[in-house]
Amino acid sequence: MGFFFRAAIILLLTVLMTRGSAAVNCNALELASCSPAITTSSPPSDECCIKLREQKPCLCKYIKDPALSGMVNSPGSKKVADSCNVPFPQC
Repeated sequence: MGFFFRAAIILLLTVLMTRGSAAVNCNALELASCSPAITTSSPPSDECCIKLREQKPCLCKYIKDPALSGMVNSPGSKKVADSCNVPFPQC
């Protein structure tokens, strides 16, 4: 995937930051470190896996968001979740 596609994903995540809950700050931007692993065949970074585990309670919220669901439900996202040992939610 090209530079502009990755930049668009990061911009999308920046624009679509969501409201936090008391226990977890649901913020899609926190998953920006996962963008390279989602859009390419590179493995997820340690930071990506840490952030994915932190954001796990928010994943269904992201899946239900029409602006984020395409990326969150993508094969790349499922690959990253599997690589980070984070069960993909059934919402």
